[in-house]
Amino acid sequence: MNIIGRTFTFAGTDTTSNAFARVLHLLATYPEAQDRLRREVMEARRIHGDIPYDVLNGLPFLDAVCRETMRLTRQDVVLPLSNPVKGIDGREMSNIFIPNNTNVVVSILCANTDPALWGSDANEWKPDRWLSPLPQALIDAHMPGVYSHVLTFLGGGRACIGFKFSELEMKAVLTSMVSQFEFFLSEKEILWEMGGIVTPSVKGAPGQPKLPLKVKRLAPAN
Repeated sequence: MNIIGRTFTFAGTDTTSNAFARVLHLLATYPEAQDRLRREVMEARRIHGDIPYDVLNGLPFLDAVCRETMRLTRQDVVLPLSNPVKGIDGREMSNIFIPNNTNVVVSILCANTDPALWGSDANEWKPDRWLSPLPQALIDAHMPGVYSHVLTFLGGGRACIGFKFSELEMKAVLTSMVSQFEFFLSEKEILWEMGGIVTPSVKGAPGQPKLPLKVKRLAPAN
């Protein structure tokens, strides 16, 4: 992919490109956040020209936008529960026995949007949550993910080895795009289909990944 004379190599092409599509859709949905991000990027460009690596990683609202978007996936063991639950027999349980060869599905979305950890606005897209102290309940939960208290990139031996590169390339492409274009929602309703990866599609046309947006070219900065 070539943007403004620079070639970006996409690692994990589908996952990163779909995450970038989600960012553009959210920025089009929240134009005030898009304008705020653009101001931050343009100010960095005014000072540095081509934004160097350390500055790119240090842009606070850009980082908050990426983090918020990423938030919004053997043997017999006893799985401890952070909060007790009631079984079908009515008994309260603080742990669950998992027999060997049991298939366990981890709900990344539930972990990333648990109101008990993230607060009552857990299902809302709010980049500013990353610019303030995170809830103490989230800190105390010791979420095992390798990235920002979320499980988007998993953790432990199955953690995504390219998550830092994925984050960097998304920031690099995003800064290039928002400094030159403004994004708006189209008249078409967008649905996000759950599969091996999450993909955008137009309502009524499932299985056809696409994200139609209105795009306006911005005048070059003086």
